[in-house]
Amino acid sequence: MDRRTLLAGLSTGVVSLGCNRQNRRETEPARPSGEVGSLAPTSKAPSSQASASVQTVAPVFDAFALGAPPWRTFDPFLFCVHHNDAYGRGNDALGPAAPLDGRNLGSDFSGRDGWSMYHGETVPGFPRHPHRGFETVTLARRGFIDHSDSLGATARFGQGDVQWMTAGAGVVHAEMFPLVRAADDNPVELFQIWLNLPQADKFVKPHFAMLWSDTIPRRTVTDAAGREAELVQIAGSFEGAVAPKPPPHSWASRADSDVAIWTIKLKPHATFELPRVHPTTTRTLYFFRGNRLRVAGETFRSGNGIRLTPGPAALLENGDDESEILLLQARPIGEPVVQRGPFVMNTQQEIVQAYRDYRATEFGGWPWQRHDPVHARSSGRFAIHADGRKETPA
Repeated sequence: MDRRTLLAGLSTGVVSLGCNRQNRRETEPARPSGEVGSLAPTSKAPSSQASASVQTVAPVFDAFALGAPPWRTFDPFLFCVHHNDAYGRGNDALGPAAPLDGRNLGSDFSGRDGWSMYHGETVPGFPRHPHRGFETVTLARRGFIDHSDSLGATARFGQGDVQWMTAGAGVVHAEMFPLVRAADDNPVELFQIWLNLPQADKFVKPHFAMLWSDTIPRRTVTDAAGREAELVQIAGSFEGAVAPKPPPHSWASRADSDVAIWTIKLKPHATFELPRVHPTTTRTLYFFRGNRLRVAGETFRSGNGIRLTPGPAALLENGDDESEILLLQARPIGEPVVQRGPFVMNTQQEIVQAYRDYRATEFGGWPWQRHDPVHARSSGRFAIHADGRKETPA
């Protein structure tokens, strides 16, 4: 997408920008078939009548079909998408060494042949696009992401790294997926999560932090039968292990926010107990790979979101296949949310001002020669921050 098209879209507020594919839909829970393991069990409200000697609330509050991404999210999370693309060999430009004929280049979400170009025209990914008023948390599970932004910062990360970017007052960034292997496949898998900022921090200075893979706690928990669960903590703590610090103005940096972002991989028939949380903390499980999973005694198939009642512990019991789950947890911010395109504010007037500010300033301009910059094939993982500081993983 060129600058002219981008600005034309911003003037109307309808352009699909970068990682926010604006076809979000609120997927309602599927009606159960009446048998255990139906697509999504009947939603149920907390029970108010139970003996004091037993649990007084139901651990599963609601369930819904994930459907096509982006997935349904809840305060303070705004957006969650899972990209899982089976790219083949890369060409000299680090794009696919495969014909692009028939793809809607500039907006290809087709999944054709197991992969999409997204907003990329040469290299898959999301060329330059603006954000204001929230944070992006990008979990690069496989493959690489080349980051560039309007502050002059740049990076290549992947293979389990996480980038946590506070857009704050406004930043423009690009997120491209360079296919660095010329003689082998280049699978790319990532989650991108949007975390809201409270009104007091909507206009903080933009900032990004790299959470390199080797700094992120990974823990194997063995159940009584010797079966394993692997827990990866991007945010939050578990039994004394604490994730790396988020950016300073993140909602997650507040001690009472109770933010946790985890991935949980369960071996066949393994069990894992999610600990108790604060009575106002919301937790959602995104069951994205596997077959069947029991959550607090209810059975779900893969492809479901499962909301837990705030407070109680909840036991996960896996089925016959290895399963993977994304957990998003936090205490809500509880403020009005007005979202339009790449901006998330508290009022419609602030959204209008965000578009005006971007058209006037481009949030600092774009210092890169291309709208979709990528680094050399031979480049390793690194980050150069806006102040010139360079870091690399250990």
